[in-house]
Formats: sequence, structure tokens, C-alpha cells
Amino acid sequence: MSKLYDVIIIGSGPGGYVAAIRAAQLGLKTAIIEREHLGGICLNWGCIPTKALLRSSEIYHQMQNAKAYGLKAEGVDFDIADVVKRSRRVSRRLNGGIGHLMKKNKVDVIWGEAKLLSAGEVSVSAPAAKPVEPQNPVPKEVLGEGSYKAKNIIIATGARPRALPGIEPDGEKIWTYFDAMVPKTMPKTMVVMGSGAIGIEFASFYNAMGTDVSVVELMDNIMPVEDEEISLNARKQLEKLGLKIHTGAKVGKVDKTKDGIVAHVEMGDGSSQKIAADVLISAVGVQGNIENLGLEALGVKTQRGCVVIDEFSRSSVAGVFAIGDVAGAPMLAHKAAHEGVLCVEKIAGLDVHPMDRNKIPGCTYCSPQVASVGLNEKAAKDAGYDIKVGRFPFMGNGKAIALGEEDGLIKTIFDAKTGQLLGAHMVGAEVTELIQGFVVAMGLETTEEDLMHTIFAHPTLSEMMHESVLDAYGRVMHM
Repeated sequence: MSKLYDVIIIGSGPGGYVAAIRAAQLGLKTAIIEREHLGGICLNWGCIPTKALLRSSEIYHQMQNAKAYGLKAEGVDFDIADVVKRSRRVSRRLNGGIGHLMKKNKVDVIWGEAKLLSAGEVSVSAPAAKPVEPQNPVPKEVLGEGSYKAKNIIIATGARPRALPGIEPDGEKIWTYFDAMVPKTMPKTMVVMGSGAIGIEFASFYNAMGTDVSVVELMDNIMPVEDEEISLNARKQLEKLGLKIHTGAKVGKVDKTKDGIVAHVEMGDGSSQKIAADVLISAVGVQGNIENLGLEALGVKTQRGCVVIDEFSRSSVAGVFAIGDVAGAPMLAHKAAHEGVLCVEKIAGLDVHPMDRNKIPGCTYCSPQVASVGLNEKAAKDAGYDIKVGRFPFMGNGKAIALGEEDGLIKTIFDAKTGQLLGAHMVGAEVTELIQGFVVAMGLETTEEDLMHTIFAHPTLSEMMHESVLDAYGRVMHM
């Protein structure tokens, strides 16, 4: 006999497990189905372990440059096996934490592969494949194979790396980010195909650890979703650190050789170039996990590999919802979590306002870091706004100079007529932490006057946010 729930969530990534917790808080009988590891890609093979790797590379880089701080560090080296072990240990710790949160909130965990039988019933079978890497043991209290019913079903199955025909990853010479996260040895040379967040973060990590890295990007700028000025600033800093970057270029094909690969790169000027390397990382985006869920038979509308939803995450079939990466861009963990909360609150009958996608921050954790929210300069102009733009460089900030981090830029964009903050864009040290100040400001519909009258602590990097606002209105103090 099927067990009945108010909400069943398929997938336990940042969208799924947060939605489950919120559903439980609202008194809904909730279950979550997972086939591989609690926490999904983000905690196990994405956001968290990559930040652990990048932290190791950051410290290694600083140790190599200790003399700049009046320090001595001789014989600086690393053991890649230990670097990877630390990253995996961080993931396992958080993976176990999700299990604790499910138990604490009385959310049933169902272990297995889910398939929708109808809008209100899910069958669960044994997982089709073993996890790429076993995490914590499957908790004893989880449920297993069988049929489960729910008034509402939320699809939160995430996404996986996209593969280009003819350049399919093999785990040896052509890597996905899964492979790049657990190298057995450090490659001496590397080609990274794609300069989005995933590609540029791995390029930054391997470059800092001593690998000769070439980045190939199809668009005219790296991190193409970012403001052009910020992108160019980041590129200048990355190239200064040793990265070789080719924009407006395409990897046409990849030959595998005895020693590695040869990437045939079609340059923007019509010329071609062969780049030999030990490995190639394919970072050309991700696609939603919509297969084998029974969506087609049920009539759930999909488009370009994602479930089509409305502003409250409802699919084309009543009672079936989708959140996170499987529901489309932006494919960000914090977007998935917020979407999950709104979705569940709508199910519970609360008065919910749709998510404003223009207020979702984006962060890239390369060195230098890049962060943004809202419209970039071109998008603001294309939207018809008369704008005021403020800028403030890191080299004008005392804290940045004291940290030895004087390369970077804070940029703010305002509606000249109303003073509305339309967008904020940053490149430099710790900007992924600073961006939230502007996210809050946009959420509160703060104007330039509010920001100019705000007192920022000294000495902090955040003072540059204030100065950038002042600059937009001809009042900058320290430049």
C-alpha cells in the first residue's frame, strides 16, 4: 500500500533539501527521494568542494609570494592527493549534515530512483548506478523501493555536464568537472573549453597550482554573462597570473594522443591553432536531468532539456512542480534554494511573491573573484534607461592595499531619473562576500541617496561600494 504525503521532492540538492525543510516547518508531511548522495551536486561535486580546492590554491599562491608580506617560506610545495582529500572531507561533512537536518525536521528520506506514475504517485526502484564516489553510508532509517503518493510532487533533479559531439569526456584525457575535482596527478598542461563559472574556476585553480592552462571561449569575453568592463578587468588579472586566454575561439575537434590531447582551435580571425596538452576540461555548460522520470508520458512540458514552469514553479501538469537547475537558468544553488521555499509556501497557501530573477546574485570564485547582481551597463542601456555609472578601483582603498590586493574594481549602475540601483558588478578580492550588500539594497528598493547616507566601516573593502555610489553622482572622495 502506498504511503501518502503532502509533498514528495525528487532530488536532495540545495533546492530539494531546503524545500523539504520549509515544507516540514509548514506542517506538511514531507519525503525526499535521493538516488546518489544527500546534498546533490552542489555539496558533493560542485559549489563546496571546488571552494575547498580553490582555498588550497589561494594559500599555496600566498605562501609562494610570502616575501611580499615580509615573510619567509622556503621549499613551498603541495601533495595533490592531500589537497583532494581535504576537499572530499569537506563534502562528506556537509553530506552528513543534510542527513541530520532531514531527521531533525522529520522528513522521510527515500533511497532510490524515482519515476512519476501519475501526477500524484511516484515509484521508487533501486538506484541504476552507484555513486561516483561513496559518501557517508546510507542512513539506516531511510525508506526504499516501492510506491509513494503525494498531493504535490516537486522535481529537483538538478543538472549534469553537457558534452559536445566528438569531444565527449572519457575521464582520462577529456574531463568534466567531476574528473577535474579529483586528479590523481597534476597535469603539466591543460586546455579548458568554456570560460563560464565552472571553466574559469578550474582554470584558476590549476594555474595557481602550476599547470600551464589555456582557456578557449566561444564568446568575445570570458565569463560572458558579466559586465564587459568587469570581464576585461578580470581577464587582465588572470593573464597577469599566467593564464592563456583565447576568446572568440572554438575547439573544432580534439585528437587524443599517447601523451594527452591536441585541441584544434578555430580563432576569431579565421586562423587555426593546435594546442597540445595533457588534458582538456570540457566546461561548456550543463543540462537538466529530465530523463527517465516519466515526464513525457505524464505530459509535463519540457524545453531545451529543462522543465517549463510558471512564476511559482508549477509545471504544465497540476500538482507537479520543478525547481533549481532542472527548471532552467540561472543554474545557481541559491536560486534553487529560494525557488524551493517559494514553491512550498505557494503549495501551503501562503501569500507568495514571485522571485525577481534580476535580483539573483552571481559569483565566480576564481582569482580574482567576480560577483554581480542586476543589469550590466549594456543591458541597462538596451532596456532604455538613462543611466549613471560609478566606479571605484581597489587601488584607492586602504584595506585592499594593506591586504596586498589592490587590483580590482567596483561598478554601480543607477537609473538617472529615479536613483534606482539597477546593477552592481565587482572584480577583486572577496567581492563574492561584498555583493550581498547591493543585493539587500536592491531588494529594499534603495536609492542612491540611501546608499550615500549609509555609514560604511573603516577600514574595510566595503568602503569601495560607498565610493562607487558617490562616483556615479560626482561625489567620490578618494579618487
